[in-house]
Amino acid sequence: MLGASGPAGLICSRAGCENAAQHEVVWRNPKIHSEDREKIWLSCDGHQGFFVEYLGARNFPVHVRPVEHPQ
Repeated sequence: MLGASGPAGLICSRAGCENAAQHEVVWRNPKIHSEDREKIWLSCDGHQGFFVEYLGARNFPVHVRPVEHPQ
């Protein structure tokens, strides 16, 4: 689905991907971010696993939620 529009036209954060964002990959680096800080990468279905594995390999707390509230 190249160029598809997700909620509010949001697209996946993976470099070169133009697919609609379906998920928010929520993470933080505990060495520099306080526990209340959230970093969010948008993800299509195809790249969700990539982001989770990438962040998990660095021992960053990570969870995924659907894109529901575009900002």
